[in-house]
This record gives sequence, structure tokens and C-alpha cells, in this order.
Amino acid sequence: PQLVMISAGFDAHEDDPLANINLTEKSFAVMTGMVAEISTKYASGRIVSVLEGGYNLQALARSVEAHLKTMSG
Repeated sequence: PQLVMISAGFDAHEDDPLANINLTEKSFAVMTGMVAEISTKYASGRIVSVLEGGYNLQALARSVEAHLKTMSG
């Protein structure tokens, strides 16, 4: 691929009222790291992340922060 795109939805967070998947900020950071590694290996590090959703605003903020920190290294 020339580019890896992430559809960054955070409604799978354990505090989110709509899903029952129970991920944490650390879970999102780990998954972001995995996708970033794929981008480095196959797309010369080119990666785009688009914010999708999350309905608990506090959990969303923490998750996005973890995601961005992981993306920035």
C-alpha cells in the first residue's frame, strides 16, 4: 500500500454506553502501535487517522490522547 488509513472509532471503550467491548486507553494505544508498525513496514510510514466516534466524552478524550501519543512516537 502507498498509505495506511485508520478509521479511529473509540466507542468500543469500556466506559462507552453503546458498546460492550471493554477496551481501555491502553488497548487503543497498543492497536495504534500495531497499525503504525504495518505502515512503517509496508507504506514507508505514511499513515492517516480519521476520528470516527465515541460517546462518553471523557473516555473519548483519553482514548484520542493515547492514540495521538502513540502515533507521534
